[in-house]
Amino acid sequence: MTSILIKNGTVVTMNPGREILRETDIYVENDRIREIGPGLAHDADEVIDATGRIVIPGLIQTHIHLTQTLFRGLADDLELMDWLKMRIWPLEAAHAFETNAISARIGIAEMLMGGTTCILDMGTVNHFDAIAETVRDTGFRAFLGKCMMDHGDEVPAGLMEDTQSSLRESVAALEKWHESANGRIKYAFAPRFVVSCTEKLMLKVQEMSDHHGVMIHTHASENRGEIALVEQERGMRNILYLDKIGMAHDKLVLAHCIWLDEEEKRIIADKGIRVAHCPSCNMKLASGIAEIPELLAMGASVSIGADGAPCNNNLDMFREMRHAALLQKVRLLSPTAMPADMVLELATLGGARALHMEDELGSIEPGKKADLAIVDLNKIHATPNCDRDPVSQLVYTATAQDVTHTLVDGRVLMRERKLTSIDLEQTIADGNSLCMDILKKDNICKLFQ
Repeated sequence: MTSILIKNGTVVTMNPGREILRETDIYVENDRIREIGPGLAHDADEVIDATGRIVIPGLIQTHIHLTQTLFRGLADDLELMDWLKMRIWPLEAAHAFETNAISARIGIAEMLMGGTTCILDMGTVNHFDAIAETVRDTGFRAFLGKCMMDHGDEVPAGLMEDTQSSLRESVAALEKWHESANGRIKYAFAPRFVVSCTEKLMLKVQEMSDHHGVMIHTHASENRGEIALVEQERGMRNILYLDKIGMAHDKLVLAHCIWLDEEEKRIIADKGIRVAHCPSCNMKLASGIAEIPELLAMGASVSIGADGAPCNNNLDMFREMRHAALLQKVRLLSPTAMPADMVLELATLGGARALHMEDELGSIEPGKKADLAIVDLNKIHATPNCDRDPVSQLVYTATAQDVTHTLVDGRVLMRERKLTSIDLEQTIADGNSLCMDILKKDNICKLFQ
């Protein structure tokens, strides 16, 4: 048995009472929170002094592309379909096992250093094991899926699959990795979006999701051009089409959902579809602003994700929280459109609910997984720090660089800004070197001429 005692922090619990506990201790045994309270007397293997710091549930990002982290800064100032066809798809097709692994390691290191402890990730078509092995070896928590693409124009040969191969490889990945690494790794089928998937593939994914009891992770209604393509090919809008083929249910996570009509919003709310809101990506690609307060008012499940590094260009959940709040205020001209407490919930419990993990993650309560982050706001950008409203401080003031410790499954993966399962300097060096290897390939060189 291993144990950790976190002493004397301000604990933002996100429990049913949304209690904020001052000068409070948290006792962790193995992978679980066992006790919370002031002055706990336990002889722990490690004691972490959180005096003057804020302890929060680990942040949960429900839409990430670890496979794209290596391409940060290589696809800027483009709209969605150009971004995909001119840069991202060719770059993903150029991946080897080693480059996909370092891409995942960079992304995981960045997120751990920003307090993110769990993600829902969509890999690329190839080299899925590179991502899964990296998640396993770093101690991170993730829902993973091999990207599925068997249809579409201007898709590189290296990404275009035949339907049966895509299905076979996805099931093999599920059977190998689902519930592995003490349950830290779970599988979610990942058809890229309707534009790149045949109806035969989508129907079979739905059948396999039912059979295996796992999530489906895809994109929908991110861009008006994408919606026009879906209407042209399938005869109806995205959400109506997903409902028609039986995929509108509570095991479906849809990234973006910006351009929805009222009927689509009602289907999302009534059928329990999970929406992953990606505010920074949506701004950078000029895709639009998702109507999140309206979806929440209808009872929809909403969470937050940074998306991929080439469309953001970072994986900082604190920045996503701030943007999620500010975008709605300016869109609706209302300072209360998305208050801080609502946004923090989307980043913690909202993510846990999206993944059907609310009994295990998303709040600091006895019996839950010890996925935690500690935030130090004793910095000039947070001064004065009167500790009156830590939730507002977390959403509007804090940055990823303020996180001092990150725990996943009761294991300290960052201690005083030092990663314990990843060699940061080596990761940076490998990332720069392997990115250059891809950029030297003949077909990739042509992209930037």
